[in-house]
Amino acid sequence: MSYSAPANWDEPELLDLSGAPVPQYGTGSLADLLPTLAAGQGVPGFTAGIAELTPADRNCVFLIDGMGWEQIKAHPDEAPFLASLLGSSRGGTGLPITSGFPATTATSLASVGTGLPPARHGLPGYAVRNPASGELMNQLRWQPWTAPKPWQPYPTVFQQADAAGVHTAQVSAPNFQNTPLTKIALSGGTFHGRMTGEERMDLAAIQLAAGERSLVYTYYSELDGAGHRHGVDSDAWRGQLMHVDRLVRRLAEQLPPRTALYVTSDHGMVDVPFDEDSRIDFDEDWELGAGVALLGGEGRARHVYAVPGAEADVLTVWREVLGDRFWVASRQEALEMGWFGTPGECDERVLGRIGDVIAAAHADVAITASRKEPNESALTGMHGSLTAAEQLVPLLEVRS
Repeated sequence: MSYSAPANWDEPELLDLSGAPVPQYGTGSLADLLPTLAAGQGVPGFTAGIAELTPADRNCVFLIDGMGWEQIKAHPDEAPFLASLLGSSRGGTGLPITSGFPATTATSLASVGTGLPPARHGLPGYAVRNPASGELMNQLRWQPWTAPKPWQPYPTVFQQADAAGVHTAQVSAPNFQNTPLTKIALSGGTFHGRMTGEERMDLAAIQLAAGERSLVYTYYSELDGAGHRHGVDSDAWRGQLMHVDRLVRRLAEQLPPRTALYVTSDHGMVDVPFDEDSRIDFDEDWELGAGVALLGGEGRARHVYAVPGAEADVLTVWREVLGDRFWVASRQEALEMGWFGTPGECDERVLGRIGDVIAAAHADVAITASRKEPNESALTGMHGSLTAAEQLVPLLEVRS
């Protein structure tokens, strides 16, 4: 008996773009949270996108950076209080919501604060091309400096709620108060800087009680930092999760009457092994670099900007080299599939910020850049893509 190898023996099967998960814009994404809460408080111009939520006079959003749905489910011993709230998520359905693409902090915070998807607010990644200058613009660090208001011109939900008479406040670390990202995504009402997580929880409760209708946002970043440095399978990360669990309980126990507390996150995270198969170094790969003018995004969600005229060739090569481990799409395909917002919708000023090619990781892999991005390339935990570990975030609820 003879054996014949399949015809595509040496050709890995490409991932089907139609099988890529799509964020639930309009019905269950981070961009829908504040508009839903504001609608329930009677703020004009908003509708409830997340239909499962019940209105409350006072709303608090506690966003914990880097705490994905799957990470909570995997660590009930370290986070007993959070785990006990899993059934309350998304209005008692026990379901998560989605971050949005890419699943990264700058993009997600802009989606939360503006109530808009990335294709409209215009922060579609960690580092994207500024069409006006041709340079990469890091939207988390806001480097190089770019005028904030033209970059993101829409009013925030906080600003609109404040104008409608809702007592509005942000309680976060003092160093975030005057950052461009805060100004364009989270401003409105009053900002209160407090150093420790415990101080933020206590002040958030006070701010909630300060109005008959209140909208309060508070934030904790250190869990994300531990995940990046040590991984979500580390003792350091577990220790931070234990601390977060205590902070959520502390706030929940202080809620004034008629309050809904929502605990959510900007993204989850995956650990990427330190080997050549898992970390593809763009700076050492001539094939991936051919025809590429700029490499943007981050390891698991890359924006690739081609030399003019080379767009089709770059797409072909990236699919051939990476298509079994990454969903590799053209800009038009990604927009039509709804990665950045409602399918086909994109503000004109945002189009040139999105890569000619977008590569979103499916496996536990990353495209690093050892010379251009030495710090980011050394991270253990990464995020950005469309996988459940990165996209799904909690919407845990406590009511008083």
